[in-house]
Amino acid sequence: MKSRARQCRFRFYEELNEFLEPKIRKSEFVHEFDGTPTVKDRIESLGVPHTEVDLILVDGESAGFDHRLGGGERVSVYPVFERLDIAPVTRLRARPLRRPRFIIDVHLGRLAAYLRLLGFDCLYRNDLGDAEIIDRARAEHRIILTRDTGLLKDGRVTHGAYIHDAEPVHQVREVVDRFQLEALFKPWSRCLKCNGLIEAVDPDTFEDDEVPSDVRARFTAFSRCRECRRIYWPGSHFDRLRARLDKIGIVLPETLEVPGNSPC
Repeated sequence: MKSRARQCRFRFYEELNEFLEPKIRKSEFVHEFDGTPTVKDRIESLGVPHTEVDLILVDGESAGFDHRLGGGERVSVYPVFERLDIAPVTRLRARPLRRPRFIIDVHLGRLAAYLRLLGFDCLYRNDLGDAEIIDRARAEHRIILTRDTGLLKDGRVTHGAYIHDAEPVHQVREVVDRFQLEALFKPWSRCLKCNGLIEAVDPDTFEDDEVPSDVRARFTAFSRCRECRRIYWPGSHFDRLRARLDKIGIVLPETLEVPGNSPC
């Protein structure tokens, strides 16, 4: 005879509610299950990737992802804590990477360009599949940024974040706030196209066809990517990027000054 389904009560907090069905958001609800599954299994079955969870309380006690449910529990699930000290309880996220490096899924190409603009190492290709993203994230110690919850639910993922906003420039603000990146900005140190390092270059060394003559006459600050050899100068595109980031509180230098220290 089939065993009777067990029940527990769940409550998710803050932005974790965005992953839930509307009828169970921001309230305690009954959840049924069979057997004695882990709390991680039940959380992800409800739509919340484990990378978004920082604290679980089962009947008021801190619990890890491997805690097994038997029925009758009250489970509270909390998102990433940026400023609240919860050191005495079980932290569920992997220890932060000392130097944040990212790998970005195929739908977030403009976010990759903005983060490169701020100096962050962002691996992005529009042909990367989920398996390769996870493999490279693990091998190269990169944080996965994605709008695909299924990718983040893979048990091999240790560092990742779901990007909530659909607007690229607001996605930048979201990533900067979540990973507290403000102090690590090194603008204009990476190529927006290929992620290579860029360096200041003397315009007198350019070939005749590399930069239009009117551009050489108007500007004195140039830089070149060491990898793809793309050349940058502070033209109108430069000003538009600065203006967009300024709207979200990220202020970049007015001149194209390539930092002398190593980029992120």
